Amino acid sequence: MSATDNSSVTDRRLRLGIVGGGLVSHWHNSGIRLSNRWDVVAAALSSRPAVAKQRAREWMIDPARSYADYNVMAEQESAREDGIEAIAICTPNHTHRDIAIAFMQHGIDIICDKPIANTLADGEAMQRMHSDTGLVFAVTHPYIYHPMVRQAKEMIAAGDIGNCRQFTIEYAQEWAGGNSSIDTDQWRQDPAKAGRTSTTGDIGTHAFQLLEYVCSDTVKRLRADFHVCGPARQLEDTAFMNLQMSNGAPGSMWLTQVAAGEHCGLRFRIYGDKGSLAWDQEHPEQLRFAKFDHPEQIIHRGQGSGMRPGAQAMTTLPRGHGESLSDAWANMYTEIAKAVGTRRRGQTTNGIEHMPDINDGLRGIRFIHAAADSNDAGGQWVSMAE
Repeated sequence: MSATDNSSVTDRRLRLGIVGGGLVSHWHNSGIRLSNRWDVVAAALSSRPAVAKQRAREWMIDPARSYADYNVMAEQESAREDGIEAIAICTPNHTHRDIAIAFMQHGIDIICDKPIANTLADGEAMQRMHSDTGLVFAVTHPYIYHPMVRQAKEMIAAGDIGNCRQFTIEYAQEWAGGNSSIDTDQWRQDPAKAGRTSTTGDIGTHAFQLLEYVCSDTVKRLRADFHVCGPARQLEDTAFMNLQMSNGAPGSMWLTQVAAGEHCGLRFRIYGDKGSLAWDQEHPEQLRFAKFDHPEQIIHRGQGSGMRPGAQAMTTLPRGHGESLSDAWANMYTEIAKAVGTRRRGQTTNGIEHMPDINDGLRGIRFIHAAADSNDAGGQWVSMAE
């Protein structure tokens, strides 16, 4: 589905609310507006009333629909004829569960940042509630909405590289290095708020979900070693992992937020018995494709010229006109609007196969805890079986 085609979603924009006014909310807002599927009509952008009102003015939200308490927001918006139809939760990890439950109790569809909760028990309770309500519960993994990620997934599914035999995936950043680099994000190093991990839960969940999505396979087991490679802190800023897929393919994962010169280095290399694919989020429009005894190819995002249908459908600009992460967020919000609009018309959303949902969110929690369990046991292999 094209990011400019509204016909299969609804005859109007859907009404969206937002909880959380930090940096991540602005990434959401870019995708929301670019998708042309939503109107942001209400928000709780801070728990401090004066700050919430100021941010609402900046977002051009009606002051009467600016809230400092998400519980009040859920109650009042659900009572309005023109109330919000979905809520985007852009807050620290430890708040996701309570906010999602509050809005699900009022029949409002959920768009939640990862991890959806800090404990398996909370995640499973959310999954049961989701099952009881039948609401949409989308989890925001925007990287899979880059066209060339979809291209890689469809090429692997078509057998272009043969059977997956090994892989490596990494997500490297530098922002937590240096002596004062985490001053503005202290909650990420507070176990009461971030959970059992820091970097693994923050960016590792993206790498894990991306790997399983592209390979159309699941991680069977893993072993992990956590390290503090930057300034002294409570939780890890670096993790090294070995993983094994359900088909037996071995691979590695490297996660760090203290590697100088690394900005948003989410990258994968997947090797099959016929060829390989490699992708780098910092160069998202290119996919490297190589086969044994053949010249390598660099496939560029665009229309035609070897592009798979799913990747073409996510492309909005011709080659040479750069698309970026904001376009991926827009593709994600387009897909979520399709799910919400479909559910609200009383139709099944089962066919919306690419949208990460509550089950993916719960699997992300399992990944975090499996990695933490392995590290705590000295790097022993831990099963990812549910």
